[in-house]
Amino acid sequence: MKKKAKKERLRDRLKEQIKTHKKAFALYVILRLLVIITLVLQLIYGNYENAFLCILTLILFLIPSFFESRFKLDLPEALEIVILLFIFAAEILGEIQNFYNVFANWDLILHTINGFLCAAVGFSLIDILNRYDKFHLNLSPFFVAVVGFCFSMTIGVLWEFFEYGADKVFHTDMQKDRIVENVYSVALNEEGKNVVVKVEDITETHIITENGEYTINNGYLDIGLSDTMGDLLVNFIGATIYCIIGFVYVKKRDDDSFAQKFIVRMKG
Repeated sequence: MKKKAKKERLRDRLKEQIKTHKKAFALYVILRLLVIITLVLQLIYGNYENAFLCILTLILFLIPSFFESRFKLDLPEALEIVILLFIFAAEILGEIQNFYNVFANWDLILHTINGFLCAAVGFSLIDILNRYDKFHLNLSPFFVAVVGFCFSMTIGVLWEFFEYGADKVFHTDMQKDRIVENVYSVALNEEGKNVVVKVEDITETHIITENGEYTINNGYLDIGLSDTMGDLLVNFIGATIYCIIGFVYVKKRDDDSFAQKFIVRMKG
């Protein structure tokens, strides 16, 4: 009887979510269908790593509804749509369809959105605790925004640690290398002095290894530093944008404002 009651309550919650988030549910169905088609094609082609990414994507799609039902949260439809599109753009378009290499700024766009979304999570959690009498918090709108910003930047840094670790341990290229034309380094100083040697407008770089020789035109191969700093910078931008929006909302509590479309709240 208890199991039946739980299932009925779960069904009722799902029906309620579908009614209140019709656009997000329609997008969820479309994206899920596209991922399933991609999964079948990857299995046919024998690309099992990509097939795993498809399965992971299907699981990640369930996160918004899981948090809504498990923790009785109300995710605004606009925020839910952004989350679904972000997951699809990162895993399916970015990794499987190779958008990271096809479009130069694809990774930066996603990291900007990631900064925005992570700030939404951190900001909303503190705002909920701030308004929940049980926790006796009374942080000002400014400090709520600061906590949301710090949460987003921390997640961004941890992700860069993960990328660096994966590249070192598993020899992946998550920190996408870039061609850089100029070098400013004291390591090239032949006298061993702490004086920067400028090497500008590099036209060609040769890499000689036991397995072969490689030529890089118009620069040298940066090993991920530019990518990491660029990712953190746009994460900073995304987090700042969200925290400004959230600060304005908490300050005025205007439910008709643009900000409330991205603020997570408790149900009831």
